Amino acid sequence: MRSGGREPETRHLRVLKTFLERRAARGPGQDADVRRSLVESLYASPTSLTIGAVTGVAVGIVISSMSAPGPIQFVVAVLCLVATLRVVSAIFFHRQLVRGTAVASRNWELAYELGAWGYAGLLGLMGFVTLIGSPDPVTHMLSVSMATGYAGGISGRNAGRVQIAIGQVCLTLLPTATGLWLEGSTGYRVLSVAMVMMVLGLAEISSTIHRIVVQALVGKRDKSLLADKFERLARFDSLTGLENRMAMQMRLREIFDTNQKRNDAVTILWMDIDRFKEINDSLGHMVGDQLLRCVAERLNDVIQDRGRIARFGGDEFVIICSDMDRVTAAALAQEIIAYFAHGFDLSDNHLSVTASIGYAVAPQDGRDMDELMQHADLALYEAKREGRNRAASFNWSLKERFNRVHEIETGLRRALDGGELKLLFQPIVNLDGGHIDACEALLRWDHPVLGPIPPSEFIPIAEGMGMIEAMTGWVLREACAAAVSWPGDVRIAINISPASLKSSELPANVIAALLESGLPARRLELEVTESIFLDNSGQTNAILRELQRIGLRLALDDFGTGYSSLSYLRSYRFDTLKIDQSFMAGVSANVEDRAIVRAIGNLARDLNMDTVAEGIETTDQLAHAREAGFTNVQGYLFSRPVPRERIAELIAAGPLDGSERPDPMPRRRRA
Repeated sequence: MRSGGREPETRHLRVLKTFLERRAARGPGQDADVRRSLVESLYASPTSLTIGAVTGVAVGIVISSMSAPGPIQFVVAVLCLVATLRVVSAIFFHRQLVRGTAVASRNWELAYELGAWGYAGLLGLMGFVTLIGSPDPVTHMLSVSMATGYAGGISGRNAGRVQIAIGQVCLTLLPTATGLWLEGSTGYRVLSVAMVMMVLGLAEISSTIHRIVVQALVGKRDKSLLADKFERLARFDSLTGLENRMAMQMRLREIFDTNQKRNDAVTILWMDIDRFKEINDSLGHMVGDQLLRCVAERLNDVIQDRGRIARFGGDEFVIICSDMDRVTAAALAQEIIAYFAHGFDLSDNHLSVTASIGYAVAPQDGRDMDELMQHADLALYEAKREGRNRAASFNWSLKERFNRVHEIETGLRRALDGGELKLLFQPIVNLDGGHIDACEALLRWDHPVLGPIPPSEFIPIAEGMGMIEAMTGWVLREACAAAVSWPGDVRIAINISPASLKSSELPANVIAALLESGLPARRLELEVTESIFLDNSGQTNAILRELQRIGLRLALDDFGTGYSSLSYLRSYRFDTLKIDQSFMAGVSANVEDRAIVRAIGNLARDLNMDTVAEGIETTDQLAHAREAGFTNVQGYLFSRPVPRERIAELIAAGPLDGSERPDPMPRRRRA
């Protein structure tokens, strides 16, 4: 039985020891936010502290009045003083807490700790003095009841700072228990032992409550940190640390809402890195990521407090500047571009990187966020179009051009299926006899709203939309279907876009058109421009050679205006060279043009190639083409582009000598 009776005491001692060990291990490293919350919990309820102080003082006064003069009166007097100071400090701190100006420092914790231990020690001392100095059982009952009641309440109230709670319990109950034991009677001694056991029990309760409170506070803290982390992930770019698109749009919306009444200027600078994709593809994504981080740092160095920077996505950065006019925006854009001239040192690579910037200024360029963003993007596109490494300001002509491009894009999707596209044919006349050797198929589009749109405008748009393959396939089928009814010695010539030569669909489209129409491959001539050699890709070379193996003729169009090297004339066996009409336009008056025309004629003759002089509109130009040794000519002197039915009539009519010129028309660029 004795062994069993000591078991609870041993367990309680282990609990107290474990708590003290954990507290020592945690020590000053405990999370500051949790510690601050625990300190604030001590002052969170000045009402309960006031009730405890008033009760202790009241009981002390009663005991003092019932006891003979002696130490008890002194203890009660000090108790009243300490209780008053605690109440005043608790109310003062709580008011600061409510106003949000309180700082839960170690000093405040220490003040509470000393006050709590002082008050608890005085209650224990009051019990001890009463029990050994007064014979009155009523005062004994009052002092013991006050000590046990206060200890029980304080073990829960101050569990946030468990060392304070356990200290108060010990300082209150142990002196009282000692007084009970020294009183000597059996009942008192039993009560003394019970009070010691109560100390251990209350210590365990305080420790448990403290653990629960700390876990709750840590959970709340972790939840808050997690929320902050997710908010940062949602608002900031993980690679550069800059705000992301969402945060930028939110910030811009706030600026517009604020400036709606004041009508202040707001500038958006939209920047991207020139040829970033080439860097990323050639040097790898790790170098690309390093470059983006360095660009972000450099932008921060330039912008500083003049604006906010966001990474919009990829290699695009947006800078928002409040209260900045167009002149200042232009200067800032040039400053950024100049700052890029220093290049970037990334590991073993030194990159000379340039940037293009477009900027728009509200309210002149847009009165809401979306419109201003769109206009800054249009300005960036203009900077790219003008050659990169420059800044461009938005102007409303860009918007008109954008609207026109958008109208063309929308119309092109409809035009191919709706029969709005049509082919015209222009004869290519042999100078030895005047008969038609070939006809060039020319694509035309009469937009229902915008009117006639030249191929030089809608073909690049079709390339950007990814429609050029379908359009090329349609032209091949229509042209071959028309040519199959012509005499067997008349070829059909078709311009092929450089974008089509990058597509593996071109040979299949050619073969399908030939099989569908029944046209022999030797009667189909594909015209390509020198620009294809700027892209020295294996795929382009393979497609050209595959087309030659099919038996098609290849013509080099607009010769002399593009790629300056002549080495490709060794690599590819072209059947025809077509000299650009810009040379023929000045051949009558310009000695240099005449020399170039003669040189090309001699070059083609030595290489055993046919030649075509484009843009022949006068008999003088025709004479110079004969003199230079050209084999064929093409131009308005013989015929403008005509529909399918009319070209068949011209072919059937026999040789053309250009003596009967059609109705005069303003010269237009052939497309």
